[in-house]
Amino acid sequence: MTNFSFLLFQMLSTDTEGGLFDFNATLPLMGLQFFALTIILNLIFYKPVINVLDERDEYIRNSLTTASASLLKADELTKKYENQLGESKKRAQSIIKVAQEQAQEAVSVKIKDAQLDAEKLISEAYDQLSIQKENALKTLETQVDTLSDLIKLKLLND
Repeated sequence: MTNFSFLLFQMLSTDTEGGLFDFNATLPLMGLQFFALTIILNLIFYKPVINVLDERDEYIRNSLTTASASLLKADELTKKYENQLGESKKRAQSIIKVAQEQAQEAVSVKIKDAQLDAEKLISEAYDQLSIQKENALKTLETQVDTLSDLIKLKLLND
């Protein structure tokens, strides 16, 4: 006979006691103990561990969701601040350009004013020189006349 049939034969025979499997009241009692232990372990150990793992999974999901939202918000803020920075640079450049144009305009006006003042001073100096020249010529004429009269007198007296 094969081993299986031998074992089956031994299990069914009532002569042998204490074999591999005894089908008496201990088997159902062990089954009940197994189920009771499974239920107790489930209530005492597995459910709290599963609850902790579920809470951890939920916390991780919430953290990831919050992190994703924060990342999106940070990206939006970064874009917003980059746009504001670009606009600020443009405004600063336009302000600088306007200030440079105003400064050039002011310098041009000052140069024109200085040129006009210089021309005016030159004109006044020329007028004064002309007046002094005329006065000098008049005095020279009067002196020449007196000298020529003196020379005539001297020549005629001698």
